[in-house]
Amino acid sequence: MSTEPRLAEVVEPEPAQEAARGTDQAVKETLEDYTLRFAPRSYRRWTPMVVATTALGGIAYMADFSIGAGIGLAHGTGNALLAIAVAAVVIFVTGFPLAYYGARYNIDLDLITRGSGFGYFGSVLTSVIFASFTFIFFALEGSIMAQGLKLGLGLPLWLGYLVSTLMVIPLVIYGMTALSKLQVWTTPIWLLLMVGPLVYLVATDPGSVDRFLAYAGTDGDGGVNTASVLLGAGVCLSLIAQIGEQIDYLRFMPPKTEANKRSWWTAVVMAGPGWVVLGALKQAIGVFLAVYIIAEVGAAAAPEPIQQFKHAFDAMMPSWLVLPLAVALVVISQIKINVTNAYSGSLAWTNSFTRVTRRYPGRMVFVLVNLGFALALMEADMFSFLNSILGFYSNCAIAWVVTVATDIGINKYVLKLSPHAPEFRRGMLYAVNPVGVVAFVAASGLSIAMYFHALGDTLQPYSPVAAAVIAFVLTPLMAVVTKGRYYLRRTDDGIDEPLLDEDGNPSATTYDCHVCRQRFERPDVTACRTHDAVVCSLCLSTDKVGDHVLPAAV
Repeated sequence: MSTEPRLAEVVEPEPAQEAARGTDQAVKETLEDYTLRFAPRSYRRWTPMVVATTALGGIAYMADFSIGAGIGLAHGTGNALLAIAVAAVVIFVTGFPLAYYGARYNIDLDLITRGSGFGYFGSVLTSVIFASFTFIFFALEGSIMAQGLKLGLGLPLWLGYLVSTLMVIPLVIYGMTALSKLQVWTTPIWLLLMVGPLVYLVATDPGSVDRFLAYAGTDGDGGVNTASVLLGAGVCLSLIAQIGEQIDYLRFMPPKTEANKRSWWTAVVMAGPGWVVLGALKQAIGVFLAVYIIAEVGAAAAPEPIQQFKHAFDAMMPSWLVLPLAVALVVISQIKINVTNAYSGSLAWTNSFTRVTRRYPGRMVFVLVNLGFALALMEADMFSFLNSILGFYSNCAIAWVVTVATDIGINKYVLKLSPHAPEFRRGMLYAVNPVGVVAFVAASGLSIAMYFHALGDTLQPYSPVAAAVIAFVLTPLMAVVTKGRYYLRRTDDGIDEPLLDEDGNPSATTYDCHVCRQRFERPDVTACRTHDAVVCSLCLSTDKVGDHVLPAAV
C-alpha cells in the first residue's frame, strides 16, 4: 500500500502525531496513483509485460467501432480506410516520444508537458483538455453500454447511463493494483468475443468482403477524395490524447536495464504508440460490420456496436446465445475502458486543482466530478452527435500532443534548447513557458476556426492538418526565438546526488521530507528554501506561501 501523504496545506507538523495522521489518511484513500508526482521504484513492482497488458486493456473501448462505422457510412469504405490509416500514422509518430519519456522517467503526461514547453502552471490548460477527453469518452462508452443493457435487459437508457457510471467507482478507487488484475484477466475473453464473429463472417460469407470494399457511403460516389479522407481522419485523431491514458500505466514500468531492455522496449512500443494499431483495426472492423448490417437489415442500427455484434453473433450461433454474448462483450469492454477513463480523469483534475489552489482534496473527489460530467453528457444524448464532438475536440488534442512530441523530438534532441531530462517540480520551472503555450494556443485556435468554417468551406476539412503543422512549426520556432531561457527557473535543486543513476534511470535513493515526514525517492524532492532539509513535490505543490520553494537562480 502506498504511503503517499494527503495534505490540505503545507504547515510545519506537530512531531509524530501529524505524520501518523497523514499516513493514516493516505491509507484510507488508497492513493496508489502517485498523483502530481514521480512514481517511485519501490512501487513499480510489475514486469514490463504486465504493465503493457494493463495499459492495452484500457483500449478495449467500443467507440472505435462507432467511429469507424460513422466515417464509413458517410464517406465510403475507401475514404474511411485511408482516413483511419492517416490518423494511425500521426498518432503512432507523435505518441512514441511521449510514451518513452513516461516509461523512462516514470511520470505522467502532465508532468512531461510541464517540462516540455509549457511550464509549471502552463500545463494546467492541457490537463483540463485531457480531463475533458476522459469524460467525453467515458460518456461515449457509457452510452454504448446503456444501449446494450436496453437491448439485453430492457433497461431504459437513462437508467443504463446511471448504472454504467456507478459500477466503475469501486474498481477505480484502488488504483494500479486493482486495474492491473482487472485488465489482465478480462483481455483474453474480450479478444475472443471481438475477433470470433469477424473471422466467422469472412470465412462463411466471402461476399461480405466485396460488399465492404465497394461501399460508397451516403456522401460520396465510391471514389477517394482528399476532403473526405481528412474529415474522417479528424474524427479519428480525436483519439490522439489516448496516449495520456497509456502513459498513466507506462509510468509504472520497471527501470530499463541490460537484462530487460528487449522486453522493456517491446512493452513501451506495444502499449505506448502501439495501441493505435489495435484501435485502427477496430475502426476498420466497425466499417465492415456497419456495411454488413446495412445489407442485412438497413442502416438505422449500423453505428451502434451492440447491434453490430448482435447481428454478427446471430449469424454464427443459436439465437438464445446471441443477446447474452453481445451484452457481455459490451459490458466487459465498457468496464475495461471506463475504469481507465475515470482513473486518468481523476488524476488530471486533481493535478490541475492542486496547482491552482495549492490544496490537495484527494483523488476520489475528482473521480466523482469526472463521472458527473460524463453522466450529464450521456443524458444529453451525446451519442447522436458523436462525430461533431470528436471532430471539434481533435483540434485541441492534436495541437497539444504534437507540441509536446515536437519539443521532445526537436527541441531536446536536435536543437538542444529544451533540457534533456524532464523537470516537473515547483520552483525548478517557470510558471509559464511561451514555447509550448504559444504554439498550442495558436495551433488549436486557428484549427478550431477552420473547423467552424471561419476561414471558408474549402479549408474546413483541413483543420486537423493545420493543428498538427502549426504546432510542429511553432514549437521549435518559439524555442529559437526565446533561446530556451524559459524552460528552467533554476538548474540546481540543492541536492548533490544526481537525479539519474549510472544506467540513466531515476535514482532510487530515498530522502525524508521534513514537512510530511514521509520518505521519497531522489527525483521527487528538492532542497528546502528555509530549512536544511528536503521537501517532496506534493508538499511543494501545496505550499500556500512559498516558504519551501527554492528561489529563482540569479
